[in-house]
Amino acid sequence: MNTRYKSISAGLLAAFLLTACGGGGDGGNGGDTAVGKGGPPLVVDADGVSTFDSTALGTSLAALPVETLSAAEQESLLFMREEEKLAHDVYAGLDAGWGASLRVFGNIARSESTHTEAVRRLLLRYALPDPTASLAAGVYQNTLLQGLYTQLMATGNGSLVDALKVGAAIEEIDMIDLNKALLAIDNRDIVLVYQNLLKGSRNHLRSFVSTLANRGVSYEPRYMTPTDYQAIISTPIER
Repeated sequence: MNTRYKSISAGLLAAFLLTACGGGGDGGNGGDTAVGKGGPPLVVDADGVSTFDSTALGTSLAALPVETLSAAEQESLLFMREEEKLAHDVYAGLDAGWGASLRVFGNIARSESTHTEAVRRLLLRYALPDPTASLAAGVYQNTLLQGLYTQLMATGNGSLVDALKVGAAIEEIDMIDLNKALLAIDNRDIVLVYQNLLKGSRNHLRSFVSTLANRGVSYEPRYMTPTDYQAIISTPIER
C-alpha cells in the first residue's frame, strides 16, 4: 500500500481507538461536480442522502478522456474502492442493529453502495483489479481498514448515540482521505468522482449530526479541524 495512504489510515485508526479530537483534513468544496448532459451524477434527497445516478455518471464519464494513470492515482483508486465499501458495510451492519429505531443507517448504506460502485467503474475504465472482488461484507484486503471496521462496529453496537457518532466519524475520515488523495490526482474522471464523493460525505455528515442534535446530542469532530467542520454543518444540504 502507498505510504501516504498507510500513514493517513493508521493515524485515523489510532485517533479513533483513543477517541481523541484531532486536526487535519479539509471539508471544503472543490470545483464542479457535474459533467456532460445527463444531469448531475449525484442525486440528493430531502434528508441529504446522496446517491450516484448510474446513467448520469456514465454520461459524465463518457465525456471525459481516459488519461495516463499515475502510480499515485492507481493506489488511490484501489484504496478508495475499499474505503467506500467499509462505509457501506458499517452502515449496513449498524442498520441491522438499530434500523428499527432509525432509517438513516439503511438509507445511507444504500447510497454508499453506489459510492463504491462509482469507484469500481473507474477501476474498469483503467483496467485495474478490484480489491474487493469476492470479499464478504466486513472483509478487506487492507489490514488497516480491517482493523478500523472492527473497531467502528464494536463502538457502534454500544448504543444508538454511539452508532450515530460512528457514522459522523466515517464521513470525517472519508473527507480527509479524499482531500489528501486529490492533491496527487489530475485525471478529470477521477476528480469528478472524488468531488462527488466529497459532496456526498458532507451531506451524510450533516445528516448524522442533525440526527444526533434531534436527540439532544452535540457532535464534536474527532478528526477534522473545528473550522472545517463548522463550515460544513453550518451550511445547508448540497443539491
